[in-house]
Amino acid sequence: MDNTGVDPLLLDPTRLSIVSLLAATHWAEFGWVRDAVTMSDSALSKQVTNLNKQGYVEVKKGYVGKRPRTWLNLTESGRRALQAHVEALQRIAAQSQQTGQEHAQNSKKPG
Repeated sequence: MDNTGVDPLLLDPTRLSIVSLLAATHWAEFGWVRDAVTMSDSALSKQVTNLNKQGYVEVKKGYVGKRPRTWLNLTESGRRALQAHVEALQRIAAQSQQTGQEHAQNSKKPG
C-alpha cells in the first residue's frame, strides 16, 4: 500500500473485481467466479495466484463426487485491504472534486 492508502495489487481491475466479488460471498466455486468476472480459467488462475501470494485469497481444492473442484475465499486480510483501497479511492475522488469546484468558483471564464 502506498502513502495514499491505495493498494497497488488492487489497482488492476480484474483483481479488484475478484476480491469485490469474493467479499460478498464465502467459499465461492472457481467456475462461478470465472463466469462472474468473465475470465478464462488460466487468466483467473494467474490472478488468484497473485492474490493468494499476498494473503488476500484462500484456495481450497477438493472433489464433488469424482469431479475436482477449487473454491476461493477472501481472507480477513483481503477484506481489510479491499476496504482500505476503496476508502482511499473515494477520498482521492472527493478531494479532487472539491479542488475542482473551488477552482471553478475562483476562476474567470476566458475571453
